[in-house]
Amino acid sequence: MQRLQQTLMEQMRITQSDVRFRKTLLNFERDDIDVLILCLPTIETNIESIVNSFYEAQIAVPEIAAVIGDADTLKHLQQAQRSYVIDLFSGNYDLDYVNSRLRIGLVHKRIGVEPHLYLSAVYQLQDQLIRALQDELPTDAALRASTALRKLVYFDVSLVFETYIRSLVSEIEAAHTRTDGYARALEQSINERDLMLRLDPLTGVHSRRSLFDALTTTLRSSQRRREPVAVMFIDVDKFKTLNDEKGHAHGDSVLRTIGAILRSVARTNDSAFRYGGDEFCLILSDTTARSAIETVGERIHASLSKQLPGVSVSIGAASTGPYDFDDAETILEQADNAMYRNKHPEIDRSFDDDGGVQRDLD
Repeated sequence: MQRLQQTLMEQMRITQSDVRFRKTLLNFERDDIDVLILCLPTIETNIESIVNSFYEAQIAVPEIAAVIGDADTLKHLQQAQRSYVIDLFSGNYDLDYVNSRLRIGLVHKRIGVEPHLYLSAVYQLQDQLIRALQDELPTDAALRASTALRKLVYFDVSLVFETYIRSLVSEIEAAHTRTDGYARALEQSINERDLMLRLDPLTGVHSRRSLFDALTTTLRSSQRRREPVAVMFIDVDKFKTLNDEKGHAHGDSVLRTIGAILRSVARTNDSAFRYGGDEFCLILSDTTARSAIETVGERIHASLSKQLPGVSVSIGAASTGPYDFDDAETILEQADNAMYRNKHPEIDRSFDDDGGVQRDLD
């Protein structure tokens, strides 16, 4: 059943057996019902004075007068109050009666009647009803009727306050949902912003600021798996001359193309970075320096010769692991030195025993 098709009792899971149990807890029995029914003629005779006196006292309280607001609302409330008072002495306290009491609580909560104002109003109404009974009935009958009325009013108040509590819980849950949604949106925004800061806007590869952390994480993961890690440095040859002769716009285009090539050769667990200017870096998982040069390096050169004829790069690589691992700073320095040695032919280039590789692939 859809929520809108349910009564308040059904939504709050109040059953007929639950209602009977509540009455039992208050000792509200058949004798109490019979006493209240006998009082109905007396109450009907005095209903107008009871309701009028009640609302005169209510609107004398500025807080309550502010909630009522205008004469039309007051008239509507007076009519509703007459019906409620008659219901109190009707003898019919079934599920419909319970559901109407729940609605009263919901209405009072929605129009902004605070619990302390509602309780004071109930107390005043009960007091006026008891005084009316005492004025019209013998002492013993009035006493029995007053006792029965107090039980029923307490029964009603407990139902009203359940709707107050339920409404407050719903508001808290809604606020939590809104806050949670805001937090998720904020987190997503922060992640997107962080990603933007971590990506080089020109080339689309990661920026230098995230290189050290990414390499440290990769080294730790590879050490657990006992796999080697390779780092490659790629530097555009004679980039300053290229910029001077063909302009910075062409130089930017070259860097964008190289960034796209590096992203294409990087595997899922690999990462590409713009180290600075015309220098790039690749972190390659489960790869040695030799393998990096012979496979990834060759692919870079092959792609470059097709997409940017006449542009060359110098590449150097170093690796660590799979058993003994250098730290991030050391392996970066080794790869950078390897690239530097590759860029300068006068420096001897060879495969080092520790896995560092320097090789001219131009």
